Amino acid sequence: MKLIGGGPVDRWTRLLLAVVCGVAVASVYAGQPVLGPMGHDLGVPVGSLGWFVAAGQLGYLAGLVLLVPLGDMLDRRRLIAAHLALVAAGTGLTAAAPAPWTAFAGLATAGAFAVVVQTTVAYTASVSPPSERGRNLGAVTSGVVIGILGARVAAGVLADLWGWRGIYLTLAALAAVLAPLTLVLLPSGDRPSTARYGQVVRSFGVLFTQPVFLSRGLIAFFLFASFGTLWSGMALPLARAPWHLDEARIGLFGIAGLAGALGAARSGRWGDAGHARRVTGLALVFLLVSWAAIGQLPWSLPLLTLGVVLLDFAVQAVHVSNQHTLTTAYPDRTSTAIGAYMVFYSLGSALGAAATTALFDAAGWLGPTVLGAALTLCALTTWAFAPSYPQAPTARPPQTRGARPKTTAR
Repeated sequence: MKLIGGGPVDRWTRLLLAVVCGVAVASVYAGQPVLGPMGHDLGVPVGSLGWFVAAGQLGYLAGLVLLVPLGDMLDRRRLIAAHLALVAAGTGLTAAAPAPWTAFAGLATAGAFAVVVQTTVAYTASVSPPSERGRNLGAVTSGVVIGILGARVAAGVLADLWGWRGIYLTLAALAAVLAPLTLVLLPSGDRPSTARYGQVVRSFGVLFTQPVFLSRGLIAFFLFASFGTLWSGMALPLARAPWHLDEARIGLFGIAGLAGALGAARSGRWGDAGHARRVTGLALVFLLVSWAAIGQLPWSLPLLTLGVVLLDFAVQAVHVSNQHTLTTAYPDRTSTAIGAYMVFYSLGSALGAAATTALFDAAGWLGPTVLGAALTLCALTTWAFAPSYPQAPTARPPQTRGARPKTTAR
């Protein structure tokens, strides 16, 4: 394994970090396939089922602002372990919930500390040599994609075996096991900064004035809005004529998406070779092509499957390239940069999820298809006008009195 400033990160370290990301993000998304049984069991009316999802997402957004910046102050290894333990507590509370408010509290807690994903990404970037940063980020980020897409497939299987509570009990057990493992197996590092918490949180907002950060953030906003448009709306037409697919068969499309996303895991190596900008543009072109295939859903399931593979390949490739660019541009505050970047992710995902159902109701599958393609064109336009190379941030990380400012090589 690699110590700070040491040799390469081995494959077992990458695997452990990817599993951490997968389990954490699954705690936010695992409930989507079982909202009906959860509501029936806890006495929540159909019109309020969306609050099960909203509770986790709101907790996640709060964690991005309030918890992720801690990674620029504290030992990230210990922070990862502590956040995993609290994810276990939140999912355990959800599994044992006797009433709706208890489940909401558990989901919000799990969502808030699921930002361990961003701390893990920042940790990976900090312990990776520059020549391997993109490769390691690609491998670790693949765990996020597995968590998001795989959770939908696994949740259906576990719900059939043990009910919806079994899903959260399984996640609680996995997070509880991973917490001590990270303490034992991951190398510790020095505190990245001596700044105070208030200073680091205030620096969070300064990033939104930086051209490199803002352009990559806007690309992420449109990218994940497009992603949310597909995955939040696709089940609606597949369950209707002419396909009439049940939930289990619809869930199988998650495997197709998983194949595409994992195929892009190596895209980080292209970033290591200095091609992050080119990879982003090419992947966005693939994303646009994917919507041409996805638009054929009412007539062709094979073309839909091809489109799903292309879309998830493109999303993963752009996401890894974005993170590679930001961790290179802001090496002294990678946690804050990744946390702020993921605000765009959250807002984009929410927009796509909310808009696709309304458009499908008004215009059929044509509505979400046009929206997904339009969002992709917005991302391409942003990419075209974005800075060509990562530039040194003009706003320096917070410094304590007497500390010498650090500089970023141009």
